[in-house]
Amino acid sequence: MNKNEKFVITINRELGSGGRTIGRKLSERLGVTFYDKAVIKALQKKFRLSIDEIERLKGQNHSWWAELKRALWRDESYSMPYYQATMVDYNDVPTSFRMFETEEEILTGIAEEESCVVAGRAGFYVFRNHPNHMSILIQASMDYRVKRLMRKQNLSEEDALKTIKKVDEMRENYVKGYTKTSRYDTRNYNLVISVDDKTEDEVVDLIMQYIK
Repeated sequence: MNKNEKFVITINRELGSGGRTIGRKLSERLGVTFYDKAVIKALQKKFRLSIDEIERLKGQNHSWWAELKRALWRDESYSMPYYQATMVDYNDVPTSFRMFETEEEILTGIAEEESCVVAGRAGFYVFRNHPNHMSILIQASMDYRVKRLMRKQNLSEEDALKTIKKVDEMRENYVKGYTKTSRYDTRNYNLVISVDDKTEDEVVDLIMQYIK
């Protein structure tokens, strides 16, 4: 990946691994915008985006995402949301291929206009043919994940373990259902990192070294 040209870095991560925070910190280090489920959902809600609406916008202006982003920044009431996960969010996945296509169109529209870091949303698949794309998988041991989720979400060990198992199954079914591949297939990634013995900043340092 060449960071001197327009690029996309996608981060797939296991719940409890800290992958979202790593993605946000990486975007700050690179000076680009970070996009995740919360941002995509906010965009869909604010502009009532659908495949049909995106096609209409494309017909009016090829740089439809640039126009939407300018509208966002003109709206003083809007700010990129900081995402705090809940069980409702964990279950919030596209329920139809049409919805998946809408998210895919939004992401590809973003990448046409700017460099970015994208967490989740099957980004490794969406950008598989992007000429300047780096795909990362963030993993951790179950013990690490359970303890982190207990700390972050104030859960018991039993509830944290149940949540992780439920989300793992949901995310795997989501990826397989829409991409016909597994999120655990390392062939989908340029870099796979286990975070057990590393801080979030150390993981970001490692990714930056890889990019260089």
